[in-house]
Amino acid sequence: MRRFALFLNVALGAILLSVPAGTAATRHAKPAAMPKAGGPSALLAFPGAMGWAATTPGGRGGQIIKVTTLNADGPGSFLAAIDAKGPRIVVFEVGGVIDLGRRNIKVTEPYLTVAGQTAPSPGITFIRGGFEVDTHDVVVQNIRVRVGEAGFPKKSGWEQDGLSTGEGAHDVIFDHNSVTWATDENMSMSGQRFVGNDPAQWREHTSHRITFSNNIIAEGLAFATHYKIEHSKGSLIHDNATDILLADNLYAHNYERNPLLKGGTEAVIVNDLIYDPGQRAIHYNLMAQEWGDHPWQVGQLSVVGTVLREGESTVPHLAFLEIGGYGDLRYYGKDNIAVNQIGEPIPMLGRYTTSPAKIVMEKKPPIWPPYVTVMPASAVQQYVLHNAGARIWDRDYDDVRLAADVAEGRGYIINSENDIHGYPVQKPTERPFNPADWNLIDMTPKSPAVLDSSHKAEGT
Repeated sequence: MRRFALFLNVALGAILLSVPAGTAATRHAKPAAMPKAGGPSALLAFPGAMGWAATTPGGRGGQIIKVTTLNADGPGSFLAAIDAKGPRIVVFEVGGVIDLGRRNIKVTEPYLTVAGQTAPSPGITFIRGGFEVDTHDVVVQNIRVRVGEAGFPKKSGWEQDGLSTGEGAHDVIFDHNSVTWATDENMSMSGQRFVGNDPAQWREHTSHRITFSNNIIAEGLAFATHYKIEHSKGSLIHDNATDILLADNLYAHNYERNPLLKGGTEAVIVNDLIYDPGQRAIHYNLMAQEWGDHPWQVGQLSVVGTVLREGESTVPHLAFLEIGGYGDLRYYGKDNIAVNQIGEPIPMLGRYTTSPAKIVMEKKPPIWPPYVTVMPASAVQQYVLHNAGARIWDRDYDDVRLAADVAEGRGYIINSENDIHGYPVQKPTERPFNPADWNLIDMTPKSPAVLDSSHKAEGT
């Protein structure tokens, strides 16, 4: 078979791979309807960075801080590294599991790059907690966050996101991460809804200019420790969050919020693969009781080249995009696919309340980001299953399991990490970090041989 080389964006930059001719894993030029934005001379955070946040420097040019222990805090720890001041690039000289001890770690110091690609195999997996970015200019790549019930009783109020952004966060990229088993959302963007005197000020105080790309966002826990009990959720994009891009992500086995976009959100979804949503896939909802006397804002959403497949946990009568609540949504959709378990088309639009909210169909995208290319929806499944998640050259058991189950139409929504096998147990590893092996400007390896895969899980 004729073979050709392509530079495959694995969030480490352009690593040369050889793939069969005609593979659906190649990127395609974006359709003419998609406006091109952003200058070609801009320096991207890393090769393939997308969206309004694509040119964030992260910690570029700052000090290199080495994580030398799997302890959650103390000298040489991850927490010590992210709490340091000034631009910094966090690299790892250890691999294995970091137990966050039921904590939500908050990143408050800007100009940070977390380079999980530098860790020795099996990489870094955080358990029993998560972390939230409450600052600006942050790049997080190639880590795993597996939250879990952390030993708490059911309905005890342990409500923990995996990865999230909070009040005022901007110019943040979460790329090539794997987040599962959250008891709130797996991966979200949040902040205060109404700080300031007008919508422009509201938007400055919640998450904006955020990109989630090439992540696995899966298996939110349903009947677990959240006080509402059922809370298997993918991503919540909070009221008035703007300049939001979700691209090339895998959403799998989350009951709702795949994603949920709340009132006044301005977002773009490109080439995501959504598998086995429970009750809802993509949905928009401005809740009047939360907005009070504040004037409702019209949401803006463009969804292109995205695929929805029903699974074992999907309820009947699902639509690709559903609206609830009271505010209207300006919507542009192109080349999206939505099918049931035997490939039959399901509705593209629906509603789940009797409110007067409308989906206002647009002929052109009401919002579109810079630095984005679009592949045909027919290519999305193969591409996303090959590229999404942490350390795709060194996947762990759970990412291998998820990708295989999505490919074969297996799996279901779970209630606890113990429904699978419990928290991962990994033998700690060590390897010195050698700056000469890396392009420090974007934390890409100078050679694929730098990327350790000695503990890669078997299976397809």
